[in-house]
Amino acid sequence: MSKNLSAVKRVQIASRNSLRNKIYKSSIKTMIKKTLQSISILHKGNSNITQVHYYLSESYSRIDKAVKKGIIPKNQGARKKAMLSKKLKKIAKH
Repeated sequence: MSKNLSAVKRVQIASRNSLRNKIYKSSIKTMIKKTLQSISILHKGNSNITQVHYYLSESYSRIDKAVKKGIIPKNQGARKKAMLSKKLKKIAKH
């Protein structure tokens, strides 16, 4: 490891930021899983649409915040939102 103070500080900052980014990414994955699960339950007819819309809007919100903070790239955020929207529209057709 370097003895240069600025290099040591950069390593500390990078590790702190990577932990913070991991928390954001984990929360996005959790909300996407909850959204997909509620969509599949809706497809079976055992759930109401308000719960699906709540999880969908919460997922969109977390994805947008992560993109705004630079945690995930813009196109990756758009791809995740499009995937959720596509799944919901597929279920809505049936």
